[in-house]
Amino acid sequence: MKITFTAITLCKGGAQRMLVELANGLSQKGYDVVVVMPPQGVIEYPLHVSVIRTKGPNITANDIPVSNIIVSNFYTLTPICEQASRAGRGTHVRISLCYEPVFLPDHEASFKSYHSSKNLVVLSNWQQQLIKLNHGIEGSIVPVGVSRNFYNLGKRRSKKRLEVSGIVRMQEGGYSWHREQEYLIETFTALKKKYPRVTFNLISPPNEVIVSQALHSYHSNRLFQSLRPRDDVQLNKFLNKTDIFVSSSTYDTASLPGLEAMKCGAALATVYSGGNTDYCRHGENCLLSYRHENKLFEHISTLIENAELCQKLASEGEKEASKWTWDRSVNLFELAIKRFMNRR
Repeated sequence: MKITFTAITLCKGGAQRMLVELANGLSQKGYDVVVVMPPQGVIEYPLHVSVIRTKGPNITANDIPVSNIIVSNFYTLTPICEQASRAGRGTHVRISLCYEPVFLPDHEASFKSYHSSKNLVVLSNWQQQLIKLNHGIEGSIVPVGVSRNFYNLGKRRSKKRLEVSGIVRMQEGGYSWHREQEYLIETFTALKKKYPRVTFNLISPPNEVIVSQALHSYHSNRLFQSLRPRDDVQLNKFLNKTDIFVSSSTYDTASLPGLEAMKCGAALATVYSGGNTDYCRHGENCLLSYRHENKLFEHISTLIENAELCQKLASEGEKEASKWTWDRSVNLFELAIKRFMNRR
């Protein structure tokens, strides 16, 4: 079976990581997998399948090879893949890595794009319900996974200082509003004044810090320690330095960073973002609050002061995260596309 993924970019990010993991995993299972990308599209994850670069700056239906399955993952690619499918190039399957009508400015076009194909893959129960309510289509759930590169190194016991970490990404371009990064920075600033001996880390891709004025400003703040991982190996080390990981995001279909931190043995304090409720259970494996409650400061303070609770949540979080493997994701995606082909 030949499976073609279309992608605008495969830069650092949970959505792009999932595409790479699915492509690589299906290839390992014996499928003929290719990725069609424009010439300017970057690849920042190890990709072990063939890549077809388009001649023009944008992907067109003619760029897509004849396949059994054609996968779109963004609203601008959906009509192109549907056009290719109607021309007999393969069955179109949409994997919704984010629900764009809420997330992005072009609401009308992104909303209508969900009416193109009933062959839909989603990442979480929350996202499945959201799309079913709005469009009447029940997508097949294929959850995210955590790379084997992330694991607990068991080095926290030797540390004297607590470390609290959060990820901040480039805000320019309008793709990070949902991360509520100003809220995160405000919370860390207030906590540093209350707990001057605690280290507060900001984690960002190094290339984004270079080009983003906002990120450069955050990382230049002497209240915080700037961490800029080059790859998963270094990010794993940083997450293993972290005692408490904090997520301020209010809108995520899956929210992968929290899972990765849990897998590395960090206790999680997070804001409800929709998709994270598939693995977050307040008081059992994390501390979870809604944004309007403004409880991040309180929850992080609780974890700083209550070592027993912090360790309990970290231990339970690590157990939960161990269930979230990319092998499971690949297997469920494989089952989904087989169902889609059978119902044509």
